[in-house]
Amino acid sequence: MDPFTQGIVGTTVAQAGAKKNTLIIASFIGLLAGLAADLDIFIRSSTDPLLFLEYHRHFTHSIFFIPFGALICTVAFYYLFSKKLNLSFKKTYLFSFLGYATHGIIDSFTTYGTLLFWPFTDERIAWNTISVIDPAFTIPIFVFVILSIIKRNRKFSIYAITWIVFYQMVAYTQKLRAEDLIYNYSQTLSHQVEFIEAKPSFGNIIVWKVIYSTSEKYYVNAIRLSLDHKIYPGESIEKLDISKSFPWLNASSQQAKDLEKFRWFSNGYLGVDKNNRDIIYDVRFSTIPNQVEGLWGIKLDETKNNFEHVEYVTNRKRDLDRFNKLINMISGTYEN
Repeated sequence: MDPFTQGIVGTTVAQAGAKKNTLIIASFIGLLAGLAADLDIFIRSSTDPLLFLEYHRHFTHSIFFIPFGALICTVAFYYLFSKKLNLSFKKTYLFSFLGYATHGIIDSFTTYGTLLFWPFTDERIAWNTISVIDPAFTIPIFVFVILSIIKRNRKFSIYAITWIVFYQMVAYTQKLRAEDLIYNYSQTLSHQVEFIEAKPSFGNIIVWKVIYSTSEKYYVNAIRLSLDHKIYPGESIEKLDISKSFPWLNASSQQAKDLEKFRWFSNGYLGVDKNNRDIIYDVRFSTIPNQVEGLWGIKLDETKNNFEHVEYVTNRKRDLDRFNKLINMISGTYEN
């Protein structure tokens, strides 16, 4: 999730564990602890362009790291301000624990992928029920957090937690509905579907990007879900076939290793760009939910030696026309 949401979710859960006289300091500690796991963004390398992908949402986001992450936060917070405010180390740890514990779990509801159960598995957990930014999810939580602080009453934090659970239940229902409807649509095209998965489009749970695979391609469609539904037919992209697209690639080369790292990061959703056959995209993410033009990928280069890395590429076009297309899809006025 975005840092603002991570912070206020950590705040509201810490508030729920506080009494009236400690609610303000609990809110502050929960806010900071709720953000702390994302310090892994500083793990990067000037020589390895994919290192930051490997370690973002890694061990700091695991549920098994929560006690240690909370302890690190506690030591920092206690000597920086808690001790001066006569808050015990034990209470500081409690609020740090509650705030820190929210981070990896909330991230797992998004599509990016989180190592929630590291070190027992390196599977990237992505429940795909919410976008990394979703105002309809975040704003009510923020309102309840502020009310809790103003009223010095943690009942509002309980309301916020109730909203979080309710919203995720609605989102999960929408996800299942999107997958079912697009599967039915795929059958009208006589496609032999191997796998299907829906993901919310940016900022909402009304329009969903649904990817399904056949033996050779990924098909990407968007669907708007309200009382009724509306399908926005989309595009397709070839699945990655190394022997076909990159017959020159040495399996023991650094580029081949980087490719496998990117495959792991992308949960296998890899497709070759139609316009530039050297670029492999993460098919999960695109600006417009019925398009396959990925937001990021890697570029392979046949002229590189066996010790050189791939190039990490981004494709973040932010023109107004694309934004308007998404708004029109959400409102139901978009026409292909």
